[in-house]
Amino acid sequence: MTDAPRWTSPSDIANKLMRLWDRGTLLAARFGAEAPLFPYTLNLKRPDARELGAKFADAQRWIQTLEDGSRGKRGFGYDIEWEDIRHRQLGRNTIPKAIVIPAEQDALRLIGKRRDAERFSRLAEKSLMVLPQLRDWLMKRPLTALSYGADWERVLSVLAWFREHPRPGIYLRQLDVAGVDTKFIESHKSLLAELLDIVLPPAAIDAQAQGARQFEARYGALAKPPLIRFRLLDPQLHLGPLSDIATLPAQFARLELPVERVFITENEINGLAFPAVAKSVVIFGLGYGLERLGDIAWLRDKVVHYWGDIDTHGFAMLDRLRATLPRAESFLMDRETLLRHQPHWSNESAQHDAVLARLSPSERAVYDELRSNQLGKGVRLEQERIGYAWLQQALGLRS
Repeated sequence: MTDAPRWTSPSDIANKLMRLWDRGTLLAARFGAEAPLFPYTLNLKRPDARELGAKFADAQRWIQTLEDGSRGKRGFGYDIEWEDIRHRQLGRNTIPKAIVIPAEQDALRLIGKRRDAERFSRLAEKSLMVLPQLRDWLMKRPLTALSYGADWERVLSVLAWFREHPRPGIYLRQLDVAGVDTKFIESHKSLLAELLDIVLPPAAIDAQAQGARQFEARYGALAKPPLIRFRLLDPQLHLGPLSDIATLPAQFARLELPVERVFITENEINGLAFPAVAKSVVIFGLGYGLERLGDIAWLRDKVVHYWGDIDTHGFAMLDRLRATLPRAESFLMDRETLLRHQPHWSNESAQHDAVLARLSPSERAVYDELRSNQLGKGVRLEQERIGYAWLQQALGLRS
C-alpha cells in the first residue's frame, strides 16, 4: 500500500495564511505597505509528470478538493490559476498552478479572523487619534495590541495622562485616570514602559532607570520609599521598647546610634536570630540596596561587618558595598567556614565572573576558587545554612 500523495490541500492554504496572521503581517498590511499584500499568490506542491501518470486518480481527487474549497464554489477564499500541460501517455491536461487570494477579506474568512481584524482596526483607529506616535509600534506589534483589547482604552488613557503630565512627581496611586487603579498599572508595567518610551519626549524619561522595578524612576513618579531594617543587639541601646525597627534611610542617617560594630546580613531570619552583642546593631534584608548605606555618614566611623552567602554573587555584593564603605570587613565568608559546612553546600545556577578589585587577598582566593569551580560546579554556601554555634563562636560568645 502506497502513501497518499502530499500535495497542497485547502487546509495547507489556510495554515499558510494563519502563519501570516501569527506574524502580524495581515494586520500590519492595513496600514498601507509600499507593495500591497493582496492579491496574494501561493505556490502549490502539485503532482509532477511521473506522479500524474502513476497516480492519475489521486490527482483528479486532489484537483476536485481544491475546486471545492475555492472562491468559485464557496463564494469567498481563493482562486485557482490553471496551467495546460502535455503528458506523453495522458495527453493534454489542465492542472492547478498556483493559488491566489484576491483580497484581505478572503484571507480573513478562510482563517476565521474577520472579527479580530475588525477589533484591531477599531483599536488602531482610536489609538492613532489619541497618540499618532504609536503607528509604527502598531504595525510591528498588532497582535500584542489585540491581546490587550479589553484593557486597551485604559492603556491609552494612562499614556495620554503621562503625555500631559511628564515626570509628575506623585505616587501612581494618585493618578486621576478613569477606570485605572494602582493594580492595573502594576500589572501592565512592561507594556506601558514600552509605549511610554515612544510617546514621551526624551527629556521626560530617565534612561538610566531600567526594568519594571524602576518604572517610577524612569517616568518621574514617586516610588515606594526603601526602608532600612535593623535590630539593636545591645539591650542598653533599645529605643524605649523598640529593638527591631524599619525606617527611611534619611531618618536612619540622623540616628547616629552609639554603637561600635555594625553587622549587615542579607537573610531576614539571620537578622532576626542574630544573638545579643554589646554596642552593636544588625542591618538586614537590603539586597541590592546596599549602596544606600554609603550615604549614612556615621557608619564610616564604625566597624562594619558584611555577612553574605559564600558564593560568587555574595563576594560581588561585598565588592559593591566597599565602593561606598571601603573599610567594611567580611564576616563568615572565609574558606574555613565554607569547608566546615560542606554537607550544606548547594549550587549557583549562574555565577558572577567579573574581576572584583575591592576584595582582600584571602577573599579573592575563595572567590577565584568558586568561580573557577575548583571545589565543584557552582558551589555556594548560603548564610542561613551556617551553624548557629559557629556564628556564636565567631562573635566570641562561646568557646
